[in-house]
Amino acid sequence: MTAIQNRYEFVYLFDVTNGNPNGDPDAGNQPRLEPETNRGLVTDVCLKRKVRNFVEITKSGTQGHAIYMQERSVLNRQHGKAYAAIGLKPETKKLPKDEAKARDLTAWMCANFYDIRAFGAVMTTEVNCGQVRGPIQMAFAQSIDPIVPLEISITRSSVTNEKDLEKERTMGRKHIVPYGLYQAHGFISANLAERTGFSEEDLKLFWQALGSMFEHDRSAARGEMAARRLIVFKHNDKLGNAPAHKLFEAVKVEPIEGAKPARSFADYQDRIVLDKAKVPASVEVVEML
Repeated sequence: MTAIQNRYEFVYLFDVTNGNPNGDPDAGNQPRLEPETNRGLVTDVCLKRKVRNFVEITKSGTQGHAIYMQERSVLNRQHGKAYAAIGLKPETKKLPKDEAKARDLTAWMCANFYDIRAFGAVMTTEVNCGQVRGPIQMAFAQSIDPIVPLEISITRSSVTNEKDLEKERTMGRKHIVPYGLYQAHGFISANLAERTGFSEEDLKLFWQALGSMFEHDRSAARGEMAARRLIVFKHNDKLGNAPAHKLFEAVKVEPIEGAKPARSFADYQDRIVLDKAKVPASVEVVEML
């Protein structure tokens, strides 16, 4: 399929209610925080994981939509599929000396794995398939206002062994954010899309994932997360017609003022402003959510 022909940027807003959108394993799985402002953080890796999961659920078994970075997957086995398909035998940590065959290996990986086409991958392991930079890059999401994580005590009502029946029940901890609205910025390069073969169909699937991925990611820690706004800036050519930061500045979300903290998206709904006057005519604004 033909690669996308336009550059894109996007602003993505999502929220969490009484949940933990992205726990920090170095801090006892507490919600991630920017320490100077106490604004919440969600990593790009966390968001990409949810996109991968959505694609795996909705496109499982269809050609070209396998997922490379799966939980507990063995990457060398994934690379071995490319060598087998092309009829080559891998040499430890080396690409084939024939540059055309080396390109064929990387191209096969791009053609068969959606997340490589979208996000790229470093595949220079023992079974070497090269590396490719993906067209989609996402920045960390940050909450509009400071968040105040809560630590909730919980008890375990059951025991594992009979010998523990008379012991006191185990205490545990859960960390939640009462409410937080997060904003993330994303970038999509048409030039890099040519290298991976990222197509219009792939792009459509990516937008669908951003809109629906939280619906398929429910857990005790993420029971109430929702995609709220997706504002896309579509340039009229590959190189683009305006700096990304200028486009992002056209979207303003006013923080909550006063003593009352935000507790639902309704508190922000009238505070999201898209100033189209700041967007040049050569850039189309598409509000997908």
